Amino acid sequence: MTISEFARLVGLAPSALRFYDDCGLLPPAEVDATNGYRYYDPSQADRARLLRDLREIDLPLPDVRQALDAPPAEVADLIRAHLRTLQAKSTATQEAATRLLTQLLSHHTTATLGGPELSSAIRQVTPATASDDEGELGLVLSCVLVEFSPDEVVFVATDRYRLAVRSVRPVEFGGVSGRVLVRAADLAAVSRWVAAGDVVRMEVDGGLVLVRGDESRELETVDAEYPAYQQILEGLAPPTCRVVVDRLRLLDVLAGREIVAFDIDPEVLRIGDEVQLDVIGTGTARVGFTASLLTAALEASVGPDVLLEIGDPSRPVVVRSADQGTFTTLVMPVRLDG
Repeated sequence: MTISEFARLVGLAPSALRFYDDCGLLPPAEVDATNGYRYYDPSQADRARLLRDLREIDLPLPDVRQALDAPPAEVADLIRAHLRTLQAKSTATQEAATRLLTQLLSHHTTATLGGPELSSAIRQVTPATASDDEGELGLVLSCVLVEFSPDEVVFVATDRYRLAVRSVRPVEFGGVSGRVLVRAADLAAVSRWVAAGDVVRMEVDGGLVLVRGDESRELETVDAEYPAYQQILEGLAPPTCRVVVDRLRLLDVLAGREIVAFDIDPEVLRIGDEVQLDVIGTGTARVGFTASLLTAALEASVGPDVLLEIGDPSRPVVVRSADQGTFTTLVMPVRLDG
C-alpha cells in the first residue's frame, strides 16, 4: 500500500508516518530505491493504530517505543502510570490557575453562607489542624483551607494523621472561584459570632472578611502552599468493608484507651474480648487506631450514627457522618502486632 493509502487506513497523516519511520517506530515494509517512496503492508495496521492511540494520550516516545513491542499487560501498566502523571499535572495546573485568579481577581469574590452552617463547618474541621510550632509546614497545617466556587465552599484541615473536609452550599456567590488559607485559631474565635447570624457573607479582598448584618470581622490570610488533599481523596482505594455504628456508644468505648484494635464483620464490631457493638454493613476488616485520633473524628461528626469505610488497613480510614454527607474525615490507622 502507498503511504497515502496506509495513512487513510490507520488514521495517521503521511507526514506522521514519515516521522515514525525516521524514529524507527514504524518503518515501511518496502522503500523504492529509485524514488524513495514508502510502501506499507496491511499487517502493519495494528501496530500503526496502537502507535496512533498512544501518541493521542501524549505518551512520551521512549515509552511508546517500549509499548509497541511489549505484552498487553505491560502496555496497560505504562498507560496507567502515564494517566497518574497526567492527573497529577492537571491537578497542579488547576491549583496554580486558581491561585493566579484569586490573586488577580480576589476582590470580586463573595460567598454568602448560612451562619449556623458556617459555624458548624468551622467547629468540625478546626480540630484536625496542627499546632504552628513546627516551622513553615507547621504554620500551613495550623490553617484551614477555604475553597470558594459557585457550587460549594469547602473547608479543609489536616495534621498529617487526620484530614477533615466539610462543604457548604452558598446561598449566593459572586466573582471567581478561589482559595485562601486562614489560621484555625482565628476561625475558631469567630465561630459563635457567625452562628448568631442567619447569613454571613465571606469576602476575599487581600484578607478574608466576614460580614454579618452591619458588623464585620477581618481575618488575616496566610500566603503558602497547602497540601494537595484532593490527590489523597482521589487516591483512596474502594473500601472492602463499610459499616454503620452507633457513634456515641463507640465514643464511650474509646474513653481512656490508647490503642484499639477493631475486628469487624457485617453485624458486629469487636474490641478485644470484652466489647461488642452492633453494626450494619458489608465486608470484614481488622484495623487499629490511636484512640484519641478516632475520638476527635467522632466528636466532630454529627448524628447518632457514623459510617466507617475501610480498605487496606495501612491506608486512611474514611469516617463519614451518617446524617451529614457533606462532612468527611480521614483517620490514619496504626499497625497492629500479631
